[in-house]
Amino acid sequence: MNSNVEIAVRVVYFAMLRESTGTESETVRTASPTPREVYEKLRERYGWKLPAGVVRAAVNGAYAPMNTPLQEGDELAFIPPVAGG
Repeated sequence: MNSNVEIAVRVVYFAMLRESTGTESETVRTASPTPREVYEKLRERYGWKLPAGVVRAAVNGAYAPMNTPLQEGDELAFIPPVAGG
C-alpha cells in the first residue's frame, strides 16, 4: 500500500482509552498503514502513556498483529491491558 494514500478507518476505544478520548469510536483518516502506526499517531494526539507494545489491536472484530495492513473501511479496535482485582 502506498503510505501517501489516506484511508478512512473506524477506530473503537475501550477502557482507559475510551475515557481519555471522551468517545467510544471515531472515524480517522490516515496514511498510516498498520494499527501500530495509527496507535502511535493517536497516542501523540491524546497523550496516552501506554506504549503500543502493551495494547492489543483487533481488525474487523478479530485480534490482529500490530503490523497488519489496514484497508479503507476497516474497523480497528484498541484494547488496553485490563487490571485485575
